[in-house]
Amino acid sequence: MTRRHPYLYTFFPFLFIHPSNFKHKSKQLPNYLNSNFKTSFNQTSSLSLSLSLSLSRFSSFNQTKQNKTERNKEATMVRIPDMDDFFSRRCIWVNGPIIVGAGPSGLSVGALLKEQNVPFVILERADCIASLWQKRTYDRLKLHLPKQFCQLPKMPFPDHYPEYPTRNQFIEYLENYAKHFEINPRFNQTVDTARFDETTGLWRVRTVGSGPDNQNAEVEYIGRWLVVATGENAEQVMPDLEGLGEFQGPVSHVADYKSGEKFTGKKVLVVGCGNSGMEVCLDLCDHEAFPSMVVRDSVHVLPREVYGKSTFELAVFFMKWLPLWMVDKIMLILSWLVLGNLENIGLKRPSVGPLELKDTHGRTPVLDYGALNKIKSGDIKVVPAIKRFYKGQVEFVGGEILDLDAVILATGYRSNVPQWLQGTEHFNKDGYPKSGFPNSWKGKSGLYAVGFTRRGLSGASFDAIRVSKDITQGWKEETKQTTKRASACHRRCFSQF
Repeated sequence: MTRRHPYLYTFFPFLFIHPSNFKHKSKQLPNYLNSNFKTSFNQTSSLSLSLSLSLSRFSSFNQTKQNKTERNKEATMVRIPDMDDFFSRRCIWVNGPIIVGAGPSGLSVGALLKEQNVPFVILERADCIASLWQKRTYDRLKLHLPKQFCQLPKMPFPDHYPEYPTRNQFIEYLENYAKHFEINPRFNQTVDTARFDETTGLWRVRTVGSGPDNQNAEVEYIGRWLVVATGENAEQVMPDLEGLGEFQGPVSHVADYKSGEKFTGKKVLVVGCGNSGMEVCLDLCDHEAFPSMVVRDSVHVLPREVYGKSTFELAVFFMKWLPLWMVDKIMLILSWLVLGNLENIGLKRPSVGPLELKDTHGRTPVLDYGALNKIKSGDIKVVPAIKRFYKGQVEFVGGEILDLDAVILATGYRSNVPQWLQGTEHFNKDGYPKSGFPNSWKGKSGLYAVGFTRRGLSGASFDAIRVSKDITQGWKEETKQTTKRASACHRRCFSQF
């Protein structure tokens, strides 16, 4: 069985040396191996490889192969996969996991690895951490759940924060989290492809620079582990609505919505009735706009609090002692007591309970804190599914036509994993792990997923704890084995080079 020295992976992950080559002296190695390598270690113990191989030397080596002798048959066997493609970019060896995404999921994994002194690198396509929260959320946004269910591992929210922190407070918390654990992601690094190399047993992650200092610069990160932490909300969902191009008014996604200030006095159609759709409608009302909300399907709406107690906290408490279906019944009864019969205002409940629907289909129930009162008063108009758009108008399935000034698409987000992760069966075509919670966090060949549980920030923390523990154990075992092998084989192998 071929034994590959661990240092070959560290310094030359693209070379594979046949064991018979160690019988010969270094002067018998091909000339093109005498290349100039500049190596430098960064603070995360990553090794940056700057390759300056001479292609002319490689050509001369090919010419010598024409005069084959018995010695040449036993000479060094070298295989360089994707040689031209490999030499076209800078390569960085990561002595630990490669984490894609610097949102709450990626930061959680990084903090836990930092505590165990495991080196890592975090790649982030934006120029800041938590870009979804910093750049794609509206001003009035607050956490929908109490802060104790949204905190990241090893660092609770400050005591002076309210029970439902604001958007700015949560961003401040994340920035302090990264600063406390000394997490420094590599920003403006858009992952183009990531694939597992079966020959080397390593992950190859190719990125393209998007910042002013590294525009279109290509880098390939090579490492033993890959952590997918891009989350469930990486890309906007843009529905194909008939005639939308004929509307001629402003059309935007909720990711670009900040406040209703510029919509004062205007008729706005909000497409979507989830938490974002409800809150945008409420914000539009506060700015004296006239919102209409499209409710195409049935939806669960629960009060955010029941007699001063968080609805989510009550559900968590009951689930410790009761089956899921029974907790759903209790939640619906409490909702009816607080909110009344919602079918009277055009909101029909699904036949499946809110917790079961979340568990099986990932559909989050709406937590109300004011929008329902605006619907009951007529300030927010509930309308059915859209049939098509016209210039300045929209027609609904029932035939009603409504004049409009603007359209806001509160149609949610989706995973972008299928766009860049290649050759793995761990994720389905929609970008979610095929294995459901709680087994979705670990794949094969050193692949991990964090933040795909459909359970919000608490689910991301659950994943991060298990992923970091598993990687730490594997990293320490490999480091120990590598040290032992290096002490036994260092003189033998490196003398050949």
